[in-house]
Amino acid sequence: MRFDPVADALVSIKNSENAAKKECLIRPASKLLGEILKVMQQHGYINSFEFIDDGRDGTFKIGLLGKINNTRAIKPRYAVKKNGFEKYEKRYLPARDVGILIVTTPEGVLSHRQAREKGQGGRLLAFVY
Repeated sequence: MRFDPVADALVSIKNSENAAKKECLIRPASKLLGEILKVMQQHGYINSFEFIDDGRDGTFKIGLLGKINNTRAIKPRYAVKKNGFEKYEKRYLPARDVGILIVTTPEGVLSHRQAREKGQGGRLLAFVY
């Protein structure tokens, strides 16, 4: 039984990267997971992804680049103010300007850098580096 599809998907991506695979299939697909994958693609961590409708939950087919060292969901989903990202950068990322925190904001799912530029706070979803 799956309790957190986002966490399961990110662990699956990490395991596929560690096994040097070129692609990864993720089930079940969700809108939130699709938005997280978009942010990862914008920052160059994955090549491409496509939604495959199988008549049930759906599947994401993700093309991997071999650039992910670690990715994981952040639990609990901490609320962060627009100028409070530095504390969580130190906690979850290995060094300054290495990796991204993925945040859900009123403007959608963004990286912490995009949220800081737009002056948005939100809730932490995941980290990637």
